[in-house]
Amino acid sequence: MPTVETTNVSRSGITTSETGERHVPSSTRADGSVRKEIKVRPGYRPPEDVEIYKNRTAEGFRQRGKAGIPGAEGPKEESEPAKGSPAANKNAKRREARKKAAAAAVDDKSPEEPKAAEPKEPVAPTPTADPAAEKEKEAKKLMKKLRQARELKDKKEKGDVLLPEQLEKVIKINELIRQLEGLGFDANGERKNG
Repeated sequence: MPTVETTNVSRSGITTSETGERHVPSSTRADGSVRKEIKVRPGYRPPEDVEIYKNRTAEGFRQRGKAGIPGAEGPKEESEPAKGSPAANKNAKRREARKKAAAAAVDDKSPEEPKAAEPKEPVAPTPTADPAAEKEKEAKKLMKKLRQARELKDKKEKGDVLLPEQLEKVIKINELIRQLEGLGFDANGERKNG
């Protein structure tokens, strides 16, 4: 095979020599064997080399929402500070007002006055974990489940057909009563003394 200077390589890997011959150059496989050079017949264009037709009308239709409003002002320069959300802007204004108020309070304060409490960021109140209230809440949930289970049991005794999920609730009545007793309540939801 004669070695000819190549001048052009297409996207598909076909090289065109100076004499106009087109071929896929030889290459080495992963196992070390060599692929032979492949001649390409004249006039053949592989799919990778075919140019894609672009319809200007269709392209304009796809881009219609990205161009903005005709006649509107273009994007403004960076002269304006970056804007955040309305809530962030409002919070920023509040912080500035607090800083100014604190600075004014420090300037107006005489030396013998105790230091005024400076305004702080609002802190979410920490929920007090009252164990009695938590037990009460859990007992209410269990009582509701127990009431529903008893209603289903009554329906079953009257002869109504229950769904499998409803039968499971009826079966769990004793378990619900045990959980209530563990919280210190009786089967009617009343607090036990003791």
